[in-house]
Amino acid sequence: MASDENNSVASQLQGVDLSSLYGSIDKHNVHGLNLTVPEDARNIIKPWNEREDTSKYAESGVDDQVIIHVPFTENVRLRSILLKLGRGESTPRRLRIYANRTNIVDFSEAEEITPQLDIRLFEGETAVHEYQLRAASFANVHSLSLFFSDSVGGDMLRLYYIGFRGDSRSQRKEGTEKLEIPAANAADARLIDRLQEKSGGQQTTAR
Repeated sequence: MASDENNSVASQLQGVDLSSLYGSIDKHNVHGLNLTVPEDARNIIKPWNEREDTSKYAESGVDDQVIIHVPFTENVRLRSILLKLGRGESTPRRLRIYANRTNIVDFSEAEEITPQLDIRLFEGETAVHEYQLRAASFANVHSLSLFFSDSVGGDMLRLYYIGFRGDSRSQRKEGTEKLEIPAANAADARLIDRLQEKSGGQQTTAR
C-alpha cells in the first residue's frame, strides 16, 4: 500500500521542480540589452515544464554580447542557475553574474566592476545544463544581471531558457512554521516547560 502511495505522489510531482524559483521572478520587469527584440528577454524566463522548448528564444543584436536583468519579487537564496543555450556558432561561452545592482548593469559598467561569479559555459550542450553557485555569495539576492558573451562564432548568440534553483524567504518561513508543533494539551506543555528548565540549568556560559 505504501508503495502505491509513493507512486501516486511521484506521478503528481513528475515534471515539477520543487526548488525552482520561477514563481519568485518579477517577470514583467525582466529586461535585456542588445537583443534583436528587447521583449524577448521575458520569453526565456519559462516555467520548468517548458525548459526544453526552442520555439521562444532571445538573440543578440549587433554582436555576441547580451545582458539579461532578472529582478525577484522577494529575496531569494540561489543554489544554481539552469541554462539552455544556442547551438553551434550561437553558443555563448562566458557568463558573468552581478547580484543586487540597483539598476540593470550596462556593458561599460560590466567591464569595470567585478562580478560575483564568472562562469565558463559548456559548449556542445543541447539540453538544459545546471551550473552550481556558491551559496555564500548568493544567500540574499533581490536581482541579477547576467552578462553572456564570447559566442563560438563571435557574431551573435542565442538563449532559450534561464532558470534558477534555491529557496525564497516565504519558502523558508513556511518550513519554519511546519517545525513549530504546538503542545497537544496542558499536560504536554508543562512537560516541555520542565524539560526546558532542566536543560537550561545545565547550560554554561562560554567565556
